[in-house]
Amino acid sequence: MRPLRYSINVTLDGCCDHRAIVPDEDLHRHAVENLVQADALLFGRVTYEMMEAAWRPPARTGARPDWMEPFARTIDAAKKYVVSSTLDRVDWNAELVRGDLGKAVQQLKRESGKGLFVGGVKLPQALAELGLIDEYEFVVQPRLAGHGPTLFSGLSKYVDSLLSKLTGIGPVDDAIVWGIGRDRAGAEIRLPVPAVPVRQAPAPPGWS
Repeated sequence: MRPLRYSINVTLDGCCDHRAIVPDEDLHRHAVENLVQADALLFGRVTYEMMEAAWRPPARTGARPDWMEPFARTIDAAKKYVVSSTLDRVDWNAELVRGDLGKAVQQLKRESGKGLFVGGVKLPQALAELGLIDEYEFVVQPRLAGHGPTLFSGLSKYVDSLLSKLTGIGPVDDAIVWGIGRDRAGAEIRLPVPAVPVRQAPAPPGWS
C-alpha cells in the first residue's frame, strides 16, 4: 500500500497563506525531493488551478529565476489526481477524482508504488478527518504573520499522526528545530532537524 504524505509551509504562528511564505532555492530543492518520492500528486480544485497557473509551461521569459526550473519541470511532469465536483475536465497530466473521497483515496493508496503526495489546505483537512494521511511534514519559517488561514482550523477531532516531522526554515545554518512525532509502533520520537537558510525572494503564486 502506498503511503499518503502531506507537507505544508507555515509560519511560526501557523499561517499557511502562500503569500506569507518566503521561498528560496533551498526550499524549492526540498519541495522537489518531496515530489520525487511520490508516484502522483493529489490536489483539490483550488490548489490544482493555482499550481497550473503558476507552473504549467510555457512560462513567460524572465518570469522566474533559474533555480525554480527544477521544481517547475518536476511538478509539470508529475501525475496528478484532482478532487473536484465542479470541474468538467483536467488536462495537466491529471485525472479527476469524484464520488466518495475516502473510498477513492483508499483505492489510490492500495495501488503499488512509492507513495502519494497531497498539497493544499482544505483537502488535507478532509483527509486528516478520515485518518488517511500517513506522514505529516510542517516546514516552519521564522516569521509571524498575524493572520490566517491556519492549519486544520475547525478539525472536529484530535488526529494522532503515525509519523510527523518539522523542517526548520531559518536565517542561519545552525538553527535547530525539534521534530516530535510517533513511529508506527506508537512510540514518541524526537529528532533534531537542521534549519535551511532562507534568502529573501518573492513568493511565486500557488506556493503553499
